[in-house]
Amino acid sequence: MPQPAEIIDGKKTFVVLENNPQVMTPLAASLGLSPNTLTFHDILSLTDPTLLSPPFLPRPVVALLVIIPLTPAWNADRLAEDADIAEYAGTGEDEDGIVWFKQTIGHACGSIGLLHCLINGAARRHILPNSTLAKIREKAIPLGMKERAKMLYDDEAFEEAHQSVAEMGDTDAPNASTADKLGQHFVAFVKGDDGRLWELEGSRKGPICRGQLGEGEDVMSEAAVKMGLGRIMELEKRWVEKELGMSLDEESRGGDLRFSAVAICGGRGEE
Repeated sequence: MPQPAEIIDGKKTFVVLENNPQVMTPLAASLGLSPNTLTFHDILSLTDPTLLSPPFLPRPVVALLVIIPLTPAWNADRLAEDADIAEYAGTGEDEDGIVWFKQTIGHACGSIGLLHCLINGAARRHILPNSTLAKIREKAIPLGMKERAKMLYDDEAFEEAHQSVAEMGDTDAPNASTADKLGQHFVAFVKGDDGRLWELEGSRKGPICRGQLGEGEDVMSEAAVKMGLGRIMELEKRWVEKELGMSLDEESRGGDLRFSAVAICGGRGEE
């Protein structure tokens, strides 16, 4: 049996996950993704056509899971955006077809990010019946934000799946105190059934629509990258140029652009 989560300062706390295919593939399988359907791949470039094409990256990309450091530029942008957004009050799938969870479990952002990737958009068509994913999605749909969060907090199968992969990856998992200091956030980007690009993160006020994608544009299309991950990269670039008076090409210190991104690929013709 996997090691159970800890209770730290009165809150259930998971072990921090690495964001790579070697971790996310078995986690998705444990949660109930149908085998031999979707595949997980590291993103090696946001712009190189060769690295964004097979065999390096199968298409279409139905979702993108990214871990990003919370830099001053991104943090300021998040605070400004959230100041103008009401707390999520939706239930069901709403008209957007998106199911979103507020995170209340410590260091569960990796598994909640993956959950957002798999229960929304084209990926959800590959969920096994009666699996943990199927049950979580079914139970979540009629619930409000707080009730959804409580349901996920109490879900033992979700906890067990997360903890079962906690020791996988290329490096030792940090302890809770060290993880708190890292200041990193998992963000999911998903193309919804409505064709819009959604940014889903459990520490925000709700799901965020980043714009409309064309019928043939997936989550790693030029338009999607510009609206999503590329937007955050551009924020950082402008911050460095303004605060340090230099471009990133000249000097990257002060602008921590390091990120890790995993693409979830497959399901052609089912978007």
